[in-house]
Amino acid sequence: MIDPTTANPFDLTGQVALVTGTSRGLGQHFARSLARAGADLILTSRNKDSLAPFASELNELGRRVLPLALDVRDHASIVAAASQAEDAYGHIDILVNNAGMNIRKPAVEVTWDDWNQILDTNLRGGFFVAQAVAKGMIARHYGRIINIGSVTSVAGYAGLGPYGASRGGIRQLTMSLADDWGPHGITVNCLAPGWFCTEQNQIMYQDKEWVDYLCDRIPLKRPGEPGDLTGPLVFLASESSRYVTGQILLVDGGISTGATRALPRKR
Repeated sequence: MIDPTTANPFDLTGQVALVTGTSRGLGQHFARSLARAGADLILTSRNKDSLAPFASELNELGRRVLPLALDVRDHASIVAAASQAEDAYGHIDILVNNAGMNIRKPAVEVTWDDWNQILDTNLRGGFFVAQAVAKGMIARHYGRIINIGSVTSVAGYAGLGPYGASRGGIRQLTMSLADDWGPHGITVNCLAPGWFCTEQNQIMYQDKEWVDYLCDRIPLKRPGEPGDLTGPLVFLASESSRYVTGQILLVDGGISTGATRALPRKR
């Protein structure tokens, strides 16, 4: 822990961050942002070999990088990965609970297995990863846990029933863990992106009419870009947020305000 009154409170030099789900997409952006702020990294994916190119990129930034196999739907895998990370670095200061998935279907078509796969990955997995990592943080009386949520943590969208349930659960879980682990010097917050183009949803962004409709509902009039998440992420990971816990930080261009297209004035 640094003294925020005498040093850069956004500097993560000497910190170790574990980011789940870093084989692609926003997970890689999160890890890259933390590395550029000075942190060493633990990268995870179900397929450890898929992490090699990204690990090499972060090594070139001068950071230590440990790729690990981690399946957030397998409790033994979670416990093993947390243990290997602690053994390698001696401490984990920051956890970014990013691993997640979605199956987009009308509610009447969602199967029992669809529900289990989404909730087991996004919610149950997130809890048990946090639990495994928090044990070391509690012993050291310091930690930053950032659960990745979504605008669906606070708003409902058709076709996203199980996903929205999982992300709403992440918001509630964040508040509970903040209360549970606050006395141990651990902050727990939820970073909730709005509509960003990712590999999961990129097909939707090929529909210009849909993108125009989306932008009409966003006060800043554009979808999110990965760089929009850098500052909020580093803030929550650093000493800058030392008195912020149990909160949801929406980075959504304002769509959660419920904005809609203004009606033209009658002349």
